[in-house]
Amino acid sequence: MGDERKGENNRVSVSTVAFFTLAMAAATGLGALPFFFVELDSQWAGICNGMAAGVMLAASFDLIQEGQSHGSGSWVVFGILAGGIFIWLCKKFLEQYGEMSMLDIKGAEAAKVILVIGIMTLHSFGEGSGVGVSFAGSKGLSKGILVTLAIAVHNIPEGLAVSMVLASRGVSPQNAMLWSVITSLPQPIVAVPSFICADAFNKFLPFATGFAAGCMIWMVIAEVLPDGFKESTPSHVASAATLSVAFMIALSSLFEHFSHNYNPEDASGFFVSLLFGLGPLLGGIALVALAFAFHLQHAFLTGVASGIAFVLGAWRPLQLLLSAKMGLLPNLILLGLGSGFVHISTSSATKLGTRKRTSANTLSAVTGYSVSALTLYSILSCVAVALHALAEGLALGVAAPKAYGLGRHIVLPVSLHGFPRGAAVASCIFGATDSWHGSLLSAALIGFVGPLSAIGAILAGIDYSGLDHVMVFACGGLFPCFGSIIRRAVKLEKRKSIFGLVIGLVFAILCLTCTKLVCLHTPYCNSAPEAVR
Repeated sequence: MGDERKGENNRVSVSTVAFFTLAMAAATGLGALPFFFVELDSQWAGICNGMAAGVMLAASFDLIQEGQSHGSGSWVVFGILAGGIFIWLCKKFLEQYGEMSMLDIKGAEAAKVILVIGIMTLHSFGEGSGVGVSFAGSKGLSKGILVTLAIAVHNIPEGLAVSMVLASRGVSPQNAMLWSVITSLPQPIVAVPSFICADAFNKFLPFATGFAAGCMIWMVIAEVLPDGFKESTPSHVASAATLSVAFMIALSSLFEHFSHNYNPEDASGFFVSLLFGLGPLLGGIALVALAFAFHLQHAFLTGVASGIAFVLGAWRPLQLLLSAKMGLLPNLILLGLGSGFVHISTSSATKLGTRKRTSANTLSAVTGYSVSALTLYSILSCVAVALHALAEGLALGVAAPKAYGLGRHIVLPVSLHGFPRGAAVASCIFGATDSWHGSLLSAALIGFVGPLSAIGAILAGIDYSGLDHVMVFACGGLFPCFGSIIRRAVKLEKRKSIFGLVIGLVFAILCLTCTKLVCLHTPYCNSAPEAVR
């Protein structure tokens, strides 16, 4: 069976390479998501330029290192020098057209935007070549998927860097997202021919990566950082750039460590862990669509969120109790500890936020938003859901590497299990703020928690011992938050709140029961927390 799987891993089709690299390029658009919800003032625009500079510098270091690993370092040096000269000549050429415009940006600013987009597009050629070569290597599909996922994660902050440069100049979030994705389109375009002609592209990579790195280094020092200094203080810009570089290097080190110590099972688990984030996002989208379609009100939505949360909180403890994996007394103690911890934490946070009017004004001044007590409590309730998702992610991370064939058998149950969690968070936020943007953003953020936790568990190599206790503790934290929310809603509109509560209970039970049934009839099902039996 092991040899069979290995053979299957090494047979990679052109369509497979194209599919995964297209998904990798699309990840760049995620970097523009924050700008759908916030607007940049002049000071933040300067800090964003500093962050963009940091991301571009870190990407340059990555490209140089990648080029050196594929051949002679001298070709990388030639590439860096050629890239610097090339971008300088491009700038001189564009300066001759002072009246040029792009995306409602005119003159010198338009030239800078064109250069940034052009450079980020150029550097995608090197990344696409590297992905194609990795799919053609001896470890085939598993190694190619790992490299693709690593670059996809890198693409998100790179998309953020492009979006920050555009958003700081007044470009709409939609256009920023579009152009972010466009800068990564060379990745799938180049990946396919580099996969087919791996040897030729392997020889070309050192110069190509050095060239892209040289372009970015020149642009950062000549244009991006000076623009940041105009809008914000040098210390703020430098701090933002340093933090960005540190984050990107840490990300690279993490994936490099993983690539040196990985096996096909871990690569499969990594892929499955990412799928774990789809469920909450889909649940949030479904909830927002229903809220708009049926004009659902605050009391009903709060009831739905509370009903789902109560089922999520009770589901795992009951499973452990009925399967005799944990006794009644330990269950109750852990639930009580989790409940007490979250209750004390949320009570302290709400008192801090609503203690005085001046405190509220200070909070508004810092965040840019006026946060009511109800909204603050709803956000804290979502944090409790995030704690629950973190615990489930750990369980998934232990079990996901056991799936083979990239977890193709467990996509449905994994997504089903996160569906009610995303609906609960979106319902809670939508009921408190009436903002569909905030609802979808909260569901997406909750969707990130589980995969990050699962990937961390895979990289750390933890086992399942003690995770049941962590899960029950996290379940206990759901009760005080949503108990307080439903009590408030009942005081306002008793009938609608109770009806929403019943709907939420039924919906969550249905989703989790379907998950269990699918797991029972699915080979190598690893849906958390069903993951380890």
